[in-house]
Amino acid sequence: MTSNTLQPTYAIPDLPPRQLNPDQVEILKELALAHRYLAELKGSAKSIPNQAILIDTLALQEAKASSEIESYVTTQDELFQADLQLAQWVSPAAKEVARYREAMKAGFRQMQNQQGLLTNSNLITLFQILKSSSGGFRQSPGTVLKNERTGETVFVPPQNQDDIVQHMSNLERFINTSDDLDPIVKMTLIHHQFESIHPFMDGNGRVGRMLSVLYLSKAGLLDAPILYMSRYINSHKADYYRLLQAVRDQGNWNEWVLFMLRAVANTAKAAVELVDGMRRLMSETKLKLRTELPKIYSQDLLNNLFRHPYTRIEFLQQELQISRPTASKYLRELEKLGLLVGHAQGKQIYFINQALTTLLIEGENG
Repeated sequence: MTSNTLQPTYAIPDLPPRQLNPDQVEILKELALAHRYLAELKGSAKSIPNQAILIDTLALQEAKASSEIESYVTTQDELFQADLQLAQWVSPAAKEVARYREAMKAGFRQMQNQQGLLTNSNLITLFQILKSSSGGFRQSPGTVLKNERTGETVFVPPQNQDDIVQHMSNLERFINTSDDLDPIVKMTLIHHQFESIHPFMDGNGRVGRMLSVLYLSKAGLLDAPILYMSRYINSHKADYYRLLQAVRDQGNWNEWVLFMLRAVANTAKAAVELVDGMRRLMSETKLKLRTELPKIYSQDLLNNLFRHPYTRIEFLQQELQISRPTASKYLRELEKLGLLVGHAQGKQIYFINQALTTLLIEGENG
């Protein structure tokens, strides 16, 4: 079968789908848990004085997990080194993951600037940053989804560009129109619809997962896109893909919704524990700084140490508006106090907040 004769294997439905029963007892039970833990996460996040700390650190964790689903595997050390913005050290996979975080942050800013609208323009921005591309929605036919093990075609998304644009316009309207659907349930439908339209040549899985977290922020369930949902999806990857396809083959929307609700509840609960751990660690670090290094203590310095698990002189210069010698002196004093560990790579020196990186790695593995 040539690309010119490919026919979609699934009729993109109007949303919400007729087969969905959002009042099913099991859905209501899982939905209550998802709301509970999202509310706890939203409240816990307010205890961190600078939300940029959470967006930078937790978005990087989400980026790592989401990219692993697509086989872009990197280590925490590579990611934190990528954050140092020293390109010569960074692997291609780490660059790909770092772009995910930048795309998420840009999409969130854009949504805020558009009075909370989440549009196709946002999604194209996510794609362009993620893939370092100037492209947009697919223009040529030939895209199919195959079983990685067997090579068998399992799904053919819409092929005609006009159809893709029309389906995405309908989805954009659904995203931004008020209705009676619970917003978390609505997010699960949006995610599936986006993945089935498959509007981009590449990166659809990652853009779709960013869309899910941004939508929860749009709906007011989060103040920032800090949900680490890809961790659950990655550890249940076979079920994720099976249930995506079960909707297309059998209209099994309820099982799909249940899976995604569990993903939200599980990862929101884990994020609460991680944010609480960061808050405690920040409080301990603040006390130590104020007690033992009162002359250099400032809230901006504390924020810098937690916004950048790996930091360097230039970061302190820029964010604290201090001279390079002063920034160097601060870092050496923090190293002597045991709050940072200095490392040299070539001519470059950077400093690791070891307690924070340990907390993030334990959170990933927990």
